[in-house]
Amino acid sequence: MSRAGSQQRTLVELLGRLRPHWRRDAGLPARIDALLGGDRRLGSRDRRIYRELIYAAVRYLPWIEPLLESDPPGAVRRIAWLAADTPPVRPFRAEISGDLPPCPDGVDAKALVLGADPEALTPEWFRAECPGASAAPLRDALVSRAPLWLRLQTANPAPVLAEFDRLGWAWRRSPLLAAAVALPPDTDVSKAGAYLSGKVEIQDIGSQLVLESVGVAPGGSWLDACAGSGGKALQLACMLGPGGRVCARDVRREPLDELRARAGRAGLAGRIRIGPRTDPEGGYDGVLVDAPCSGTGTWRRSPHLKWVTTPQVVRASAVRQLELLRENAARVRPGGLLVYATCSLCRTEDESVAEALLRETPGLELAVAGGRLMPQSHDGDGFFVASFRRVGRAA
Repeated sequence: MSRAGSQQRTLVELLGRLRPHWRRDAGLPARIDALLGGDRRLGSRDRRIYRELIYAAVRYLPWIEPLLESDPPGAVRRIAWLAADTPPVRPFRAEISGDLPPCPDGVDAKALVLGADPEALTPEWFRAECPGASAAPLRDALVSRAPLWLRLQTANPAPVLAEFDRLGWAWRRSPLLAAAVALPPDTDVSKAGAYLSGKVEIQDIGSQLVLESVGVAPGGSWLDACAGSGGKALQLACMLGPGGRVCARDVRREPLDELRARAGRAGLAGRIRIGPRTDPEGGYDGVLVDAPCSGTGTWRRSPHLKWVTTPQVVRASAVRQLELLRENAARVRPGGLLVYATCSLCRTEDESVAEALLRETPGLELAVAGGRLMPQSHDGDGFFVASFRRVGRAA
């Protein structure tokens, strides 16, 4: 049996083990990592190939899943053709799907070659939540891989970009944000000098645009109420400058431990307080509620969420988001800002929650109308952001 034939058989076996889980397990990436890492037959190069092929299958699941039972070689042929054009995958693709024309851009063009239904790649419930979800360019963006975005955390980016050149990394800067730099999706920046010295941070450009869109004034005191591992907290600390302070909170301890390490590496530990529960008298100048959500804006990076997310998940997320906003609105000083953000593209979570907050919370007014940061507009994750001002004068 040829090497590609052996790889085909192994891929079918791996997909068979994942198949019971990919429409119900929100933790599928960890399951994939455990499956590949626990298979002694696979070296590091093998794991890279199979990871890319598995994720291609998940991205295009309705085009793949029916064939896995009726025509497994046909399913693998489609997967190989649809997978990202990376050096490890190319020999496999050449042998398994070399009879097909080059894979075109765009869902409609791919569907035409395969005789597949382009509408099947968008869950029906999502079409009602997000206008344009079932047509180009949004549909095309949501099935494509996003680059790895970095935020420059230095006033002198030239040495950083020179290091990337030495490493052979194909970087590009965003026309929208001077500090945003894109690298190929699988780039491992963890050992780069620029990363180890805190001159760059991994942060999606959509995430970066959230704070850039609301007008953060330097020198203030902010709360990041759902900080996670702290990408936005670090960005806030940079935007506020030496005279500003950020309090970072999260219900989970592990991400805050990661934020503590990142802040130290970046030289920002003095500007970020992690975890204190007491609020300053008079409130914060700004509170960021980057709320837990369905993650529909992250389908480029987490394609499995497309198949496990349901309307019930979206509605439950919206309820929790409104609770968090009500709780944190009281922490904003008069004249200060409350910023609501999600990485969701669903109306139920975004506009509906913002409208409910304004109806039900006296003393708030809209500062910046809610808007979506669409994946196709900046080549990153999708986000929603709205900001509210507490009425009154600061003491």
